[in-house]
Amino acid sequence: MTADLDTLACGGGYLRADEVLLDRARQVGGLRGEDARPGWFAGSQERFDALVRFLGGEESGTLDHAELETRLDRDGRELVRQLLQDHLDLHASRETRLDGVVDADGVPRRCVETGHGRPLATVFGEVRVERLAYRSRGSENLYPADGLLNLPAEKHSHGLRRLAAVESSRGSYDDTADAITRATGQRLGKRQVEQLAAAAAPDVEEFYAHRERSPLDPGDVLVLSCDGKGIVMRPDALRPATARQAAASKKKLKSRLSKGEKRNRKRIAEVGAVYDLTPAPRTSKDILPRTDAERAQAAAAPAARNKWLTASVVSDAAQVVARVFDEAQRRDPDQHRTWVALVDGNNHQIDRITHEAAARSVPVTILVDFVHVLEYLWKAAWCFHNEGDPAAEQWVHRHATRILDGNARQTATAIRRAATTARLTRTQRENADTCANYLMNKSAPDRAPKRLADRDRRHRRRLPPPRERPHGHHRRPLGTPRRRSNPQAARRPRKRRLRRLLDLPPRPRAQTRPPVTLRQRNPPPRMTPSGRAAPNSIPGFRRSGAHERPEMGVRAGLLSVWPGSARVSTGRGYSAAGVKS
Repeated sequence: MTADLDTLACGGGYLRADEVLLDRARQVGGLRGEDARPGWFAGSQERFDALVRFLGGEESGTLDHAELETRLDRDGRELVRQLLQDHLDLHASRETRLDGVVDADGVPRRCVETGHGRPLATVFGEVRVERLAYRSRGSENLYPADGLLNLPAEKHSHGLRRLAAVESSRGSYDDTADAITRATGQRLGKRQVEQLAAAAAPDVEEFYAHRERSPLDPGDVLVLSCDGKGIVMRPDALRPATARQAAASKKKLKSRLSKGEKRNRKRIAEVGAVYDLTPAPRTSKDILPRTDAERAQAAAAPAARNKWLTASVVSDAAQVVARVFDEAQRRDPDQHRTWVALVDGNNHQIDRITHEAAARSVPVTILVDFVHVLEYLWKAAWCFHNEGDPAAEQWVHRHATRILDGNARQTATAIRRAATTARLTRTQRENADTCANYLMNKSAPDRAPKRLADRDRRHRRRLPPPRERPHGHHRRPLGTPRRRSNPQAARRPRKRRLRRLLDLPPRPRAQTRPPVTLRQRNPPPRMTPSGRAAPNSIPGFRRSGAHERPEMGVRAGLLSVWPGSARVSTGRGYSAAGVKS
């Protein structure tokens, strides 16, 4: 909490600007401006003389430089603390009574008492501040001098609070207390450090909300980033749904959680960031150089500027993403710049960003962090290489370079094909398939084959123009037909169209063999009891209705058989029995 004249302290008594006017206080002699008498800094002068005598004496000559550093650090800090104390005493002696002092409720403060002091812990040590107290029966005391000095409501000064806020963001509260002790020589407890860090936080949101926008180049990119991290929580701090799942699960051990039991014990902490970035064109060699020469010639990566961060364990992903978009709109209200969202591939975060962008009518390009892509590639590499094999590094570098060149879908196809060629089992190729699915799902969809198929169908009058409903006999299910034997393979005509589009030579066709003419071997006719041949057993006869009659145009018992085919043909217009149909 920052105290000034426009702030009324909670229980401490800061005055507002309408309660005491500094100009009037100086005019009526609230602080006398005469020079200080020599006796006011006698304590400081005494400590300084003692330090000078020590450095000029024989004792200092027996110390090395490290011991001298320690002694001067301790005595010098005490000297500065005494100087601050003498100045505060002088400030208290110059304070005079003000007339017409009223509080925020309009209650006049006519009673003034001296001798009211308060401790103040500073970076040099603890001092005491004396000031006048303006009192009224049934009301808290008012201290105009606290407003003049901008004293905090708590004991610790703004210097200590600044150190607590800075150091607490770097590590634990225990490490923060140790860092403050090393920097100032003052020892603070863990609870005090925690309270100081929390007291410095309330003004952060208000500060960033009203901060002026810095002038930027319209070509700079506005980057939005979101991420989530699971944190193990106490049972009473879990979300309701997670708490129910945790209560239904059974623990193997009583004293700690076993492997796999932290699933329902965590709460996602959502983190968001917004920063400005000047685009820096780079190639795959600049990002993943292979040799020292390429590394020396690689272009520098762009640096983030004006970074804004937010994080919350209480708010969900939707609320954090909304705050990120609020900050982005504050920086670019007219949407003249390019917006880019950087994510790690989490589908829920991508959905929230897409929903928020659609609700605000803002075009946002979503990019997946390349570091996460490399993790998937390394997991897939161990499907084809042994642990620690140097060839795995080359394999990852080759596929990562292809992905950076914009061939993510082709890389996924190559990984699947390599797993199939190596005849890996489903368990052995699990990470390879996971990597391929990740690349296919996160990469931009390849719409070229669909456009080619749609254009070809419209050319054949099988599809209506875009945005029109099929009619007549063209109303049939759309989509690319697949072969039943291999549903993932396209039909042969579609492959030929793609080869013509890519200007590839036609594949050589296998030579077809001419049909082999075979002589038909008719079975002997079936004889009747009277010794005559049955009509149905004579070639050229077949039953038609209730009687039998001979057919004309019988072919001379020849069948055409194509080798390698189970189909038997009798030529055009003839049945399998050699009868014209």
